Amino acid sequence: VPWRSEALSSSATALTPARPDRELSSDVDRDYYSTQADIMAADKLKDPENFLEAAVKISHTSPDIPADVQLSMKDHLLRRTRISRQTTEPASSNRHSSFKKHLPRQMHHVTSVDRGSDFLDVDDHPTCTAAALGRIQPELYKQSTQEAEESSKNETACGKINFSLKYDYEGEQLLVTILKALDLPAKDLCGSSDPYVKIYLLPDRKCKFQTRVHRKTLNPTFDEMFQFPVPYEQLPARKLHLSVFDFDRFSRHDMIGEVILDNLFESSDLSRETSIWRDIQYATSESVDLGEIMFSLCYLPTAGRLTMTVIKCRNLKAMDITGYSDPYVKVSLICDGKRLKKKKTTIKKNTLNPTYNEAIIFDIPPENMEQVSLHISVMDYDLVGHNEVIGVNRVGSHAEGLGRDHWNEMLAYPRKPIAHWHPLLEPKKSEKEVTEHTDHTDDYHI
Repeated sequence: VPWRSEALSSSATALTPARPDRELSSDVDRDYYSTQADIMAADKLKDPENFLEAAVKISHTSPDIPADVQLSMKDHLLRRTRISRQTTEPASSNRHSSFKKHLPRQMHHVTSVDRGSDFLDVDDHPTCTAAALGRIQPELYKQSTQEAEESSKNETACGKINFSLKYDYEGEQLLVTILKALDLPAKDLCGSSDPYVKIYLLPDRKCKFQTRVHRKTLNPTFDEMFQFPVPYEQLPARKLHLSVFDFDRFSRHDMIGEVILDNLFESSDLSRETSIWRDIQYATSESVDLGEIMFSLCYLPTAGRLTMTVIKCRNLKAMDITGYSDPYVKVSLICDGKRLKKKKTTIKKNTLNPTYNEAIIFDIPPENMEQVSLHISVMDYDLVGHNEVIGVNRVGSHAEGLGRDHWNEMLAYPRKPIAHWHPLLEPKKSEKEVTEHTDHTDDYHI
């Protein structure tokens, strides 16, 4: 084929180095010219056009291809080769370009660099100062400090309370009237409180009174009067203590605050009723008084009989929204951690100071007196739902404090009733759950 012969001859001419006129006389000469031919061929193939041309003309057995088709194939392969050989670089970011463009101008304004400090001295920029770059500016924190102070004031702001004092010379008693309270803090999630007030005439804390609970209000009006029997000459040594609480049906009552009037004659001689306003001082939550129970113990060794007489309770914790409770007393006989028997008193309705005078008898052999103890629970009866524990106490040889002393005194003086007042304590969680579970279906009297 003419065009194939022509192409092959031109390609052979291009890839063949110039031959010397003389005959190759040695193997060194042959190797030299062979190497030069390879180098020239490699240089020719580095060019994409030469490479494609060689690729098209290299085959001696390929079918006849017209010249125009061969040319179009060459152009197509050339374009693909150029695309594949193109090296790409990421496009320059406008942000970086802008930074590079303005960097000399910005650096022009920097007059000095203090390597011993944490900021730059900028002279020409009116809003960029050294303090703004590295120094703490106290004015930025003034607002936060003010807000923190206001928040602290809100936490300690417990409102005000209005009460009046008057002394009854004929009855020799101090009359304390709780009138109202204003701006009490909200203790419930609904944004309100269920406040009530406890009144003490210190230093005597056993004689205390309590107002009714007022539901869902921060400005309750009480208008309740209480009488403290006290001789007039003792009034200078007495202090009036008012504790404001938020009633909670299912948990501890939250203490809102307190007021202590050190001098009862601060405003007048109490010959006539005097109205007094006081700020309620913030007080941390403290354990609420659960009340006290009085009972006697008597043991007859010959009969093996233990008699416990529940006499009365006083100042019990209010469990109902009315400000009262429906208390009864449950006594359990415990031996080696197991409850053997339990008995209960009658229920006293709507009172925090119930009187029982009811005897509970257990038969216990003398040899077992060291292994047994009595667990006393003062309960609040609830017609709907479970009965709740107001407070508990324990007496026995392994009890603590007064409970152990009372038990040992009973054993030391057999056949003689020994009576003591016992403070009610918060029950343990396990004891409370067991008591609530076992009491709601029982008969509530002996």
